[in-house]
Amino acid sequence: MRKNKKIPQRKCIVTQEMKPKQAMIRIVRNKEGDVFIDPTGKQNGRGAYMTIDETVIRKAEADHVLEKTFQVKIDPAIYEQLLDLVKD
Repeated sequence: MRKNKKIPQRKCIVTQEMKPKQAMIRIVRNKEGDVFIDPTGKQNGRGAYMTIDETVIRKAEADHVLEKTFQVKIDPAIYEQLLDLVKD
């Protein structure tokens, strides 16, 4: 009898839904206040997860969700990078 492996769950900062970690993208703010996308999920800093979905990313941009989460000004390029990830 094998034990079922647990699938790590994370909460989307936009939709507040719990989803498998693989279905999300991690965004990180480091000690210097830089905010960037962390495809490995292993970078140091305060991490937040967002669902990999164009509508969710556009809603995050419109509602300034990342600004509120990390309390720093977010470069619009971050949202562009997130949208590029969705298109891949």
